[in-house]
Formats: sequence, C-alpha cells, structure tokens
Amino acid sequence: MMLRTTGLTKRFGGITAVDDVDFELSSGELCSLIGPNGAGKTTFFNLLTGALTPSDGQIEFHEGEDWTDITDKSPQETASLGMHRSFQITNIFPTVSVLENVRIASQVHGENSLKFWRNYNAFEEHFEEARAILDRVGLDDQAEITAENLSHGDKRKLEVGIALAGDPDVLLLDEPNAGVSSESVGDIIALIEDVARDHAVLLVEHNMDIVMQVSDRIVVLNQGAVIADDEPEAIRNDPAVQEAYLGGYEAGDLDTGSAQMGEEGFA
Repeated sequence: MMLRTTGLTKRFGGITAVDDVDFELSSGELCSLIGPNGAGKTTFFNLLTGALTPSDGQIEFHEGEDWTDITDKSPQETASLGMHRSFQITNIFPTVSVLENVRIASQVHGENSLKFWRNYNAFEEHFEEARAILDRVGLDDQAEITAENLSHGDKRKLEVGIALAGDPDVLLLDEPNAGVSSESVGDIIALIEDVARDHAVLLVEHNMDIVMQVSDRIVVLNQGAVIADDEPEAIRNDPAVQEAYLGGYEAGDLDTGSAQMGEEGFA
C-alpha cells in the first residue's frame, strides 16, 4: 500500500465536499475515481496533494518502511515525498521547449532544486531524465518544439511527462483525456497503461470506456462520500451506480473521444 486516508473530510462553510472518506491505493494499482459534477473528486485530489487542508481526518503516505502523516503537508512537500499530479487544465510552460518543460520539472524534484538559477547546462542528468521521459511518452521527436505549438493531445502527453519527472511513487492523473481528439485517445490510453506498470495511479476520467478498460479498481463518489469501491465489472453491475450514473452503460456505447455521462454525468 502506498497511500491511505482515514475519515478524510473537507467542509466549506455548511457544505461538505469530501465526507468521511476511507481510501487506500496500493503499489502497482490503477484506481479510477468517478462521480457526478460536485461529487468531490477535485477536492479529494487537492487534499491528497496538500493544495487544501482537511477539516478532519488523516492522509498517510508510505515512505520506505514507514508511514508518514502528510495531512498538513504543502504541495511541495507531498511532491518531494513522491506523489506527483497532472491537472485537468493543461499546466505547462507554453513559451519554452518541450524538453525544457520536463527538464525544469526534473530539476525541481531533484537535488539541484535549490540551485535553480545556475547555468542549466551544469545539470546534464536532468536533461538525460527529460529525454528518457519524452521517449516514454512519445514526444522525443518534438523535444525542441515550443510547447504552445503542440497539439492538444500532445500537450496532455507532455503534462504526464512532467508528472513523471523525479520518478514519483504515486501519480494522480486528473482527466488526462480532457479535450483530446478521438484520433489521439488510443495514445492516451496506451500512455496511462504504460505508466501504471511501474507507478501507483489514481485517475479521474470521464470517458467510461477508458475507465472500464484501464482500471484495476473504481471508486465512486457522490456528494463527497464513497458509494462504491470495487473492480470494474462489479461497478458496471452495481444497481445504485447504474441508476445514478451509468444509465445502462455498456462497453462501446460511448464515443471513444468524448464520452460523457449525460447532462448530470461525470465531471
């Protein structure tokens, strides 16, 4: 097990966005987090990474042989422990090269992070890591392109590459398929499956065909609380989940490039 929460709760005034969530993520597991608009998925991600402080509960990260309480850690501290996140909205440096985007992320997560303004040519190891990551995510032939000139699908690949910098133990992927054309969805699926081979992955994704295909396990949130936590086939056949969200979903029913769960569906 790499990550766990106990009684995790976040209240905003009178609204409970995350409600007493007990959650575990194991090493080598790909778990998808799904639910309707306002279910608490993004808030849950923000709690895990330190962008928000819980109202109640505990978050623990497995570090070596021990568990570390990260409930009150900052995003920088959680990242330094080995938990990295991609974002729903593409979060890159648009005016520098693809290679530089990943090189900067590698340096930030490496031992030279406090020497950020030294001549970057002194840090060849970060360029080596960046080149290896670009090869892995399929952007090695676009390393010198300015990031803003990438296609949207390739920008999503770059963001996953940035999250991979520093070799994290846990990856939180927030809608890596958002806005991607139908022609590029297969590449994103292959990338998710590839990084899940050697990382624990928590995935938020709207496209249910993708969720059912790649997930080892699916957790369903509704109004901040977990209403189901099981293998994909069990989630598919869960009457409560079917009635509330899936609406009779069968594999292949949805357009692979833009599958959404109805007007009240996933977000």
